Amino acid sequence: MRSRIRITLLSLCLLQLCACATLPPGAKRDPRDPWERVNRTTYKFNDALDRAVLKPAAVGYTRVLPQPVRTGVNNFFTNLGYPVVIVNDLLQWQIRPFFSDIGRLLLNTTLGLGGFLDPATPAGLEKNDRDLGQTFGKWGIPAGPYLMVPLLGPYTVRDGAGAVGDDWANPRHYISFWTATGLYVVSEVDTRSRLLPAEGAIRSAYDPYAFIRNAYLQHRDFKVHGERPSNEEEEEQKLMEEIGESESGKPSPAPPPAAPQGKPQPPTAAPPETQPPETPPPSQLPPSTPPQSPPSTPPQSEPH
Repeated sequence: MRSRIRITLLSLCLLQLCACATLPPGAKRDPRDPWERVNRTTYKFNDALDRAVLKPAAVGYTRVLPQPVRTGVNNFFTNLGYPVVIVNDLLQWQIRPFFSDIGRLLLNTTLGLGGFLDPATPAGLEKNDRDLGQTFGKWGIPAGPYLMVPLLGPYTVRDGAGAVGDDWANPRHYISFWTATGLYVVSEVDTRSRLLPAEGAIRSAYDPYAFIRNAYLQHRDFKVHGERPSNEEEEEQKLMEEIGESESGKPSPAPPPAAPQGKPQPPTAAPPETQPPETPPPSQLPPSTPPQSPPSTPPQSEPH
């Protein structure tokens, strides 16, 4: 029932926000975003709401609660939504992670005091992140158009449908409405607080809307098709630089030329100059032979 109400409210919000938003000067249409004008209007609404409500709440959240408490809160919500991961393990036929994630959920719920602690990670149980939108992508379902949803942020049509399905596997779906709403609000504030360090890069982009769109779509594509790189931090930094360069319209400055690698080679010796034949002193010449002067070397012509 709540899912139907949520979909209806989102549809009404989209109808109300279908104003004709203009594109930035020189912006090219992205084929992944055919509803860009509507999406930009929704983005402006979400951004204004974020500046007025969500960001101040996130800043106050980080100031009031120390870091260990915030880590515990994040662990709790991760553990609370972990049944979604377990269901998608099975749908993706990930058998070993399926049993590992069940053990992780049980261990963190019991010894981890309801999920506030994370004893499963030191025990060697890897934390996974799977959802139904990713599962649809693994099954070969295309992502569909990009969609900026009021209050909820960026999605694709495939990921939006997957989010509705994931809601049925989340334990919050089966508790009272007001308790679920309170947990949702705290979860969103916690998530927003962890995005505060990235806000500077978004605000400084030439087109923040396109920056968020490209980052989201590349992240979702990586979850469906990508493999974990050997150095994830360098790959993510390179990805952010490429996105920022594409949005600013200015290529990043080329790095200075690197010094040649390997051992330095000794300078090549110049070919020895042709010396005139040495003439013996007059005392060593035969009596009948007059002293000879050294032959003059003709000047070398300059190369053309």
